[in-house]
Amino acid sequence: MTQTRIKICGITRIEDGLAAARAGADAIGLVFYGKSPRNVGLDQARAIADALPPFVTTVALFVDPSVAEVQTVIEAVQPDLLQFHGNESPEFCRGFKRPYLKAVRVKPGLDLLQYSARFAEARGLLLDAYVEGEAGGTGQRFDWDLIPHDLPKPVVLAGGLEPGNVAEAVRAVRPWAVDVSSGVEAGKGIKDAARIAAFVNKVKEVDVQLSR
Repeated sequence: MTQTRIKICGITRIEDGLAAARAGADAIGLVFYGKSPRNVGLDQARAIADALPPFVTTVALFVDPSVAEVQTVIEAVQPDLLQFHGNESPEFCRGFKRPYLKAVRVKPGLDLLQYSARFAEARGLLLDAYVEGEAGGTGQRFDWDLIPHDLPKPVVLAGGLEPGNVAEAVRAVRPWAVDVSSGVEAGKGIKDAARIAAFVNKVKEVDVQLSR
């Protein structure tokens, strides 16, 4: 059976990280970007990461950070994966000797095949909605038809996903993983355990249907 991996992003509380793990999420995202309502401090992030059970991947998200900012997070939190959401270069992203995802804000005219070739060392491309002036986490979805079927990188699909539309998204795109933040929240940065569970269950249900 094909298993679509699931990341719950923008975790700011230990209980939300544990709720994601209990529901069956594969990864949680910790946001290190001061302008985000889901931004976490180092002590907070370390406490969340330390509370997680084994086999839940921790992802550290940045938007155009300095080298020192990334290194500080790596040393303090020991994330499994880095995620870059800004205009970082391939040289910058690979400079930390850590596996990374490169986020792309998708809009008409953007050549995702060319982008994928440019970030050849990324473990995957996280595809999010393009919203002017926003780095991500907007809760907006984009036109999934803009994703090439022959994209050589694993696709992590983000952008406006929630329990009510994630099954449709998985059917349409067949991504390696789905990524949700605002779609499972009670308020900005505060997750709703029931919505997390509903989201995970919808993904698992559609995976079963697609494997028949």
